[in-house]
Amino acid sequence: MSLPVVAQRFIDAITIGDAGAARSCYAPDADIWHNFDDITQTVDDNIALMNAMTKRIADRRYVIRRLEPIEGGYLQQHTLELVLPDGRELSTEAVAIVMVNDDGLISRIDEWLDPAPLAPLFA
Repeated sequence: MSLPVVAQRFIDAITIGDAGAARSCYAPDADIWHNFDDITQTVDDNIALMNAMTKRIADRRYVIRRLEPIEGGYLQQHTLELVLPDGRELSTEAVAIVMVNDDGLISRIDEWLDPAPLAPLFA
């Protein structure tokens, strides 16, 4: 089983904060769930969160630790590394199960991460 093509496109888009490119990776009715708030976001909600983060950081990097195909999508383990405008560096570990539909678009993401190390981002 090979990785869906959308996996690298999505990683590239979110790494550079390209909301349009990230949106193009999602199915219109995709669901995005995070463990830290137990809320399922819409694509619009998720893009808004990405845009809010982009305004608060100087740089971001997703260090991919593991990227494995699974039935219906892929599993991704990564470290999210951020640099704030004042130079402070933040990082947290995350795991995501990403489901991809028959059109090759992301239909669901379930992501687990510890938000505590990112608290200064939202202060």
